[in-house]
Amino acid sequence: MTALPDWQVSRWLNCDTPLTLGMLRGRVVMIHVFQMLCPGCAMHGLPQAQRVTRLLVDAPLTVIGLHSVFEHHAAMMPLALGAFLAEYRYTFPVAIDAASADGDPRPRTMRAWALEGTPTTLLIDAHGRLRHRLFGVEEELALGVRLGRLLQEVEGAADAPR
Repeated sequence: MTALPDWQVSRWLNCDTPLTLGMLRGRVVMIHVFQMLCPGCAMHGLPQAQRVTRLLVDAPLTVIGLHSVFEHHAAMMPLALGAFLAEYRYTFPVAIDAASADGDPRPRTMRAWALEGTPTTLLIDAHGRLRHRLFGVEEELALGVRLGRLLQEVEGAADAPR
C-alpha cells in the first residue's frame, strides 16, 4: 500500500476548484480512468462511476474521473469531452490528464501511475494509500464490497476514542 503521486492535469470539468489527492485525505477516493471513445469505459465504467456517485452521496467518498487519452487524440479534445459529460449527465469531477511533453502518446498521470490502459479503477483509502487497482471492467458486487470495507475503516476511525 503506497501513496500515488498527485495527478498532473491540464483542466477540470464538473469542478469549480482543482483537486489534489492531498485535499481528499480523510475520504475514500474512487478514480475511474477512462477515454470517452473507449467502449468499456462508455458502456460500463462511466455509468458505474455515476451510480457510485449517486448511491453513496452521503458517504465520505469522492469519485473522480481521469480522462487519459493515449489514442485518437484529435477526437477527444476538452470541448468534445465537456459535451459528452453533459449529454450523459455525468456529475462527478473529471480531470483531463496532461499531455506528455516528450511526444509519448501516454499522458503524464497515466505514465506516472504506470497504468495499462482504460478502463481502470483505482481505490484510495482515507490515508491516501492505493488499496486497489483494476484494469478492465470492475464487477459491481466486488466494487461494492471493496468500497464498503474502505468506508468502514473511515467510520471506525471516527468512532475510535481520541
